[in-house]
Amino acid sequence: MPVTDKRALVVTTDFGVEEAELVSPTKDLRDAGVDVTVASSTGKTIQTVNGDKEWASTVEPDSPLEGLRAEDYDIVIIPGGTVNADTLRGNEQLQELLRETASAQKPIAAICHGPWTLIDAGLARGKTLTSYPSLRLDLINAGATWEDQQLQRCTANGWVLLTSRNPGDLDAFNAAIIDELG
Repeated sequence: MPVTDKRALVVTTDFGVEEAELVSPTKDLRDAGVDVTVASSTGKTIQTVNGDKEWASTVEPDSPLEGLRAEDYDIVIIPGGTVNADTLRGNEQLQELLRETASAQKPIAAICHGPWTLIDAGLARGKTLTSYPSLRLDLINAGATWEDQQLQRCTANGWVLLTSRNPGDLDAFNAAIIDELG
């Protein structure tokens, strides 16, 4: 069912995002009628990767992250990729955008290494989530409960968090985002 009155923001760096975790949600959301903005932290062309080691396609962002506001979007989506997520987690603009999104009780979706960003934004505590398994201890140490699930939906702390583990979970992840918006 079309979701034509919703806006999604997908945030990445310009290097190291897992190709499928950027391209697949963006395509599925657009196919569902969602107005999707892909923003890179620099506004430059995004070089994606497969499995963190192989260069994949490039994607032209719609916008730089600078100046974007949570109030303009219905959901914020953070794809994975180790380099992408590790770089994004230290980005103060993204941290503020994520805090504003949660404060406005809007959903955030993160896959694979994407949940790392929640730690630095101060949003992991009290949430039940999943991620790429190597993040488990970091997320637990940040006060989250970690589950090995294809998809985890958590409503704790007054806002919805959707998380998945890896590209193999994209069908469930994408469907959950569309359901959340619908």
